[in-house]
Amino acid sequence: MKFIIVAALISVLVALASAGVFMLRKSSDDNPARDKRMARALAVRVGLSIALFVFILVAWKVGWISPSGIPTGR
Repeated sequence: MKFIIVAALISVLVALASAGVFMLRKSSDDNPARDKRMARALAVRVGLSIALFVFILVAWKVGWISPSGIPTGR
């Protein structure tokens, strides 16, 4: 379970980094394909983030994971 969550977080970061590379890459002309690739990478990042959030909620509801944070008030 932890592997799936970590892999999803890494893929979100990779999508964000690729969008940054597409944004910062300089070209001699105004290339609209660069903007499309950047927008697609950002859309993939948003989709992966939403899918990860839903997966964590479903896994918690099914009982695959449980919260085990630090107890407060001690």
